[in-house]
Amino acid sequence: MRTTLNLDEKLIKKAQSMTKIKQKTSLIHKALELLIARAAQSELANFAGTQKKIKSIKRD
Repeated sequence: MRTTLNLDEKLIKKAQSMTKIKQKTSLIHKALELLIARAAQSELANFAGTQKKIKSIKRD
């Protein structure tokens, strides 16, 4: 999908420098993947301790 974006050039340059990703499209794809992963982790963390009657698992 083609989209026109207004991006902060300083943020783009900093991200390119830190990641060594030179293509802006690849940089945005990577940023979106990481944003989705972080949101999924946060969502999963919200479930922590929600099952009060769960049995303990034996660990060797």
